[in-house]
Amino acid sequence: MIEILSLPFMQRALIAALLSGLIAPAIGTFIVQRKMSLLGDGLGHVAIMGVGFALMTGTAPLPVAVVTCVVGAVAVELLRQRGKASGDLALAILFYGGLASGVLMAGIAGQGAAGLSAFLFGSLTSVSQTEIYVIIALAVIILGVTITLAPRLFAVSVDENYARVLGIRVKLLNLLVVVLAAVTVTVSMRTVGLLLISALMVIPVATAQQSFVGFTASFFGAMGIGALAALGGTIGSFYLDTATGATIVVTAILLLGLSWLIGGKLRRASRFIPYIEDHGQHPHEPAESHDDRHSHDPSVRVIQHGDHLDYVHDGHRHARHGDHYDEH
Repeated sequence: MIEILSLPFMQRALIAALLSGLIAPAIGTFIVQRKMSLLGDGLGHVAIMGVGFALMTGTAPLPVAVVTCVVGAVAVELLRQRGKASGDLALAILFYGGLASGVLMAGIAGQGAAGLSAFLFGSLTSVSQTEIYVIIALAVIILGVTITLAPRLFAVSVDENYARVLGIRVKLLNLLVVVLAAVTVTVSMRTVGLLLISALMVIPVATAQQSFVGFTASFFGAMGIGALAALGGTIGSFYLDTATGATIVVTAILLLGLSWLIGGKLRRASRFIPYIEDHGQHPHEPAESHDDRHSHDPSVRVIQHGDHLDYVHDGHRHARHGDHYDEH
């Protein structure tokens, strides 16, 4: 371990891996809740277009990839919101258009697909000091936004209609989610690579859901698991002489398998609230007289109840049903 820390390129690699391991699950939590787990793959292909353009013009790949990926993500999300493209069609546009354009421009630059390999599969040992500064700055922004807005982003990801009733700006936050996802993908292209980043956005989230109860615990748990997988994979690749990105993803999968075995023991039975069949036989409270501000508190637990969500806080468990609230 001391040997690794004494090498400047490994110091930069560990910093980049740690930040990627934190930010990928942070935004991945909301991507998973939106049932768009493959969004990272689609954005990765758009980032390939940005890298190809950077190679063709002789500019720095990271900033160009960030801008290209953000523009593509916003365009597809706007099409989805306006009903001009379904989720599947939007992802198809991301996949094939971005990949084809990136390879085409890399070929024009005289590097072909081989010139993209370091970005497709990651190349931690080639991360420069300047890139580290950019990655740190972007990671701080992503973590700051996701942690600060976590309750609202979660509400929008779980139930857009309910979030809209609460007065949350759903369209703006949906755009914010895809923008953060786009930046996360491009920031992580040097660690796990554009073709594998989606795994780091999804697998730690699945692991945390197996190991923790409640949104807040799962959210921060996923970040911790992602950081552990990223650091463990980076160190393991150094000693095993394997591809860093692939080793990080395999480490994340091993942690997921471990969570399936022992995850139940990690959850506190006293905090677990089981699924309850909704029979509609509970007292009602008019919606006009109810304070919705509690729903923005990250300590509020969200529980699936029949065909809707219950919010648990201050000893109460209730949900909005039309023009009233049911107390459970």
